[in-house]
Amino acid sequence: MKPARPSKTNAARLLDSLGITYETRTYEVDPEDLTALSVARKIDMPPEQVFKTLLTKVGGAGPREAGHLFAVIPGDAELDLKKLAQAAGVKKVELASLKEVEPLTGYVRGGVTVFAARTAFPAYADESIELFDRISISAGLRGVQILLSPADYVRASQSMLADLTKSVLPREPNP
Repeated sequence: MKPARPSKTNAARLLDSLGITYETRTYEVDPEDLTALSVARKIDMPPEQVFKTLLTKVGGAGPREAGHLFAVIPGDAELDLKKLAQAAGVKKVELASLKEVEPLTGYVRGGVTVFAARTAFPAYADESIELFDRISISAGLRGVQILLSPADYVRASQSMLADLTKSVLPREPNP
């Protein structure tokens, strides 16, 4: 059974205001498994097209470097904090603590999106986003995803593109 369609999220309202075409997909939420890989299975999309939004904290010596950044990466990838720091032109970046996420963004884990966040932090999207015709991102609510073109996502989020993920060698199959 599919969950009931929720009223429009703030992220959807923002896209509407920009005249951006999108589709929403709902799925059953498992509070024990909020991973992008699980979401990808539930909405029937490849995990590399389901982008997750991570909140990071900038760490540096001076007040100019204090703050937060959003990192938007494929669901099957891991964020490379050094690459993000380099792209942002700062010394160090670390993942923000879970207790910081909701007060700073207005969203809970599993529902974080750049769109209509409480604070408009700079956003960096992994350059692989351009490889697809359509991507999926959180609609700002667990159980709801927004599907849209990468170009529309980048324009609406004002994301800067960069290589943000760790290189992972393919695993050898178990004998």
